[in-house]
Amino acid sequence: MKALGIVAGALLALLAGLPVAASAAVTANDAARAEAPAGERRVMLMLHLGAEHYRAGGDYGGPYGDAMGEQARLRFARKIAREHNLTLLESWPMQLVGVDCVILQVNDDRPLDQVSAELSALPGVAWSQPLNEFKMQSAAPPPVGYNDRLFAAQPVASRWRLASLHRYATGKGVRIAIVDSRIDTSHPDLAGQIKASDFIDQQRGVAERHGTGVAGIIAAKPNNSMGIAGIAPDAQILGLRACWERPLGGTTVCNSLSLAKALTHALENRVDVINLSLTGPADRLLQTLVTLALKKGITVVAAVDEARPSASFPAFVPGVIPVADERLSARGYDVYIAPGRDVPTTEPEGKWNIVSGSSFAAAHVSGLAALLRQLAGRGGAHPLVSSWLGPSGTIDACAAVARLSRLDSASCRKAR
Repeated sequence: MKALGIVAGALLALLAGLPVAASAAVTANDAARAEAPAGERRVMLMLHLGAEHYRAGGDYGGPYGDAMGEQARLRFARKIAREHNLTLLESWPMQLVGVDCVILQVNDDRPLDQVSAELSALPGVAWSQPLNEFKMQSAAPPPVGYNDRLFAAQPVASRWRLASLHRYATGKGVRIAIVDSRIDTSHPDLAGQIKASDFIDQQRGVAERHGTGVAGIIAAKPNNSMGIAGIAPDAQILGLRACWERPLGGTTVCNSLSLAKALTHALENRVDVINLSLTGPADRLLQTLVTLALKKGITVVAAVDEARPSASFPAFVPGVIPVADERLSARGYDVYIAPGRDVPTTEPEGKWNIVSGSSFAAAHVSGLAALLRQLAGRGGAHPLVSSWLGPSGTIDACAAVARLSRLDSASCRKAR
């Protein structure tokens, strides 16, 4: 209660505009006093027990002698306490080292070392010292932003400080079109997150890995005690199936017509972000639709072909945000680098797996674009999201969000 009164008094003084401290200078003694919690400014007084065969409580004294010796030491300790503005709290005889340890509370602002030196100089005192505090040196586990079991393994948990970003934006109110293969919309990390449509002739009803993995990175539900946390979990997701997985787990492919149908649907539904985790040859129809999307203020994110970076389509259509994973970070290409190596994400049949590639780096950036679009507001014309992302190269997500919010980017980078 006394400590609470001190805190309350300090707050009242601040509200009244009164100085709480007498001086701005902090001395070493001030620092020492600050380290001791209120009510914990204590010293230890070691009183000589005397040689065992002489002191009360030795072989000839019996229990009565023990009590008499202890009472004499306590009377001596109380006398010292009265004369030195101390309060006796407890005592503990330590026969192994020949002292009676008395704990005393210091009732003024004297440095503990000074009080101990004064007491150590008194006759009958073996020594005195502050009651020191010691700390265990085990490494405390870093705080985890979400309880999802794979969250700590997600590159964005540490590199992008995703939990810190989500204090400012989660993609709420932003519409993202994922143009990809069939997404497992019943996956426990994705259930209720995605509105799916199909634009190809192959009507296999089986969920496919690529689309499900991309969707998990963008939209997986956080804090559900399973799997991962998506970059933009509160965004409205349109899962537009324009690609399909070849038999026996083969390559995922698309064609001009299926992609054109999906892009047209995205435009008609006024999405804010289109994710294209794919590459292919230059295509006039698709370029026309992508350019139209850009003119409407839609953010288009596309993966870079790491085997032929400069020939990637539609990544290098003017205005599209080209994204590669860490493998291109040191090769000098004018692209954005996002996490795309060993990324945990969702997989069909309610599973999770590790994926790598520019497809998944692009998914990260589409999610981040949704956060930025939310912060900027949906009304009116938008500048290119690239202006918020900063220069090409490795993306600093903290800095990007800080450009549109009150987030302190330096503190964000230090957070866990």
